[in-house]
Amino acid sequence: MSYHLDAIAAHGGELVNRVATPEQKELFLSKADVLPQVTLDDRAVSDLEMIAIGGFSPLTGFMNQEDYDRVVAEMRLANGVVWSIPITLSVSEEIAAPLKVGDLVRLNNPKGEYIGVLQLTEKYSYDKNKEAINVYRTDDAKHPGVQVVYNQGSINLAGDIWLLQRDSHPHFPNYQIDPAASRQMFREKGWKTIVGFQTRNPIHRAHEYIQKCALETVDGLFLHPLVGATKEDDIAADVRMRCYEILLEHYYPLDRVILAINPAAMRYAGPREAIFHALVRKNYGCTHFIVGRDHAGVGDYYGTYDAQYIFDEFAPDELGIVPMKFEHAFYCTRTKQMATTKTSPSKPEERVHLSGTKVREMLRRGELPPPEFSRPEVAAELTRAMGESVLA
Repeated sequence: MSYHLDAIAAHGGELVNRVATPEQKELFLSKADVLPQVTLDDRAVSDLEMIAIGGFSPLTGFMNQEDYDRVVAEMRLANGVVWSIPITLSVSEEIAAPLKVGDLVRLNNPKGEYIGVLQLTEKYSYDKNKEAINVYRTDDAKHPGVQVVYNQGSINLAGDIWLLQRDSHPHFPNYQIDPAASRQMFREKGWKTIVGFQTRNPIHRAHEYIQKCALETVDGLFLHPLVGATKEDDIAADVRMRCYEILLEHYYPLDRVILAINPAAMRYAGPREAIFHALVRKNYGCTHFIVGRDHAGVGDYYGTYDAQYIFDEFAPDELGIVPMKFEHAFYCTRTKQMATTKTSPSKPEERVHLSGTKVREMLRRGELPPPEFSRPEVAAELTRAMGESVLA
């Protein structure tokens, strides 16, 4: 299906839909007991869902070797379309061995539930070290994304998928807005320009500042926090979502903001993931995408603005979405407001720099983030949630 009436086309031209029709589902379910089976981990389940609903358009399944090799080497699919992160289904040699090209493969979630089908078109081995170096810019096994690559199977299974079962999100059913639905919402609101915002951290004043700066120049803001798999020490998704709800209620123009969840898993791939996040938001209908300090970074693996520089490696029409690049925002004690070096006359000692890492560290020490860091209502919610986690 093509969404030509939207402000922006899906990546590759058309929004993919790989959710099985009732007839397809009935057929696949009738084969449940005879199909070979593969159990997906949490990240693969998220990838399956994102492919099916069109969030990863133009992908219709897990990547074949030609696409995989070019994505790893050049950040492009085999046909030349920009794509920066490999989307693969990796299994052990033992699991891959009995599977035959041409087979339908039953895909189970970690609980053993039958949720999808793969039309197996290819099995191939790959170089884990090369993927780590190219995609994550490091082969350090301490990097959370690299660690996943090293721990996963050595054989990739390729082929189109169908999603058979998708339950309402257990925590955020009202925010489970798929790309087709978000595009419809944008049309109904008459928004022609929409800026997307990605975060895995609880929102703080620097986030709010750059979101509102962006909102000054576009019709609407699409707040799209990631709720798929993240690092163990990241703040839980339900806490982050409550913080957004609190902030929207008190500090945002509700008619110009839509809050929805991004079910994808976090890769922590820094610059490459910034491109990836932008393309995903393009599929949801966004025309612009906010790229701030160390987007999708972790530790000291990436330079402060590497995730912004990477956008200059592509022609604007290849990406089809406009990056809105923001410098590191801080609270200026001289002007008593949020700012960046572009707008503040302050000296370094007059700047209170904010980050999700600092907020997490303060909470773990039992400290309440000050108003320069977080809105009081948000700080109170984070403190309450952190207290509950300690008691648990």
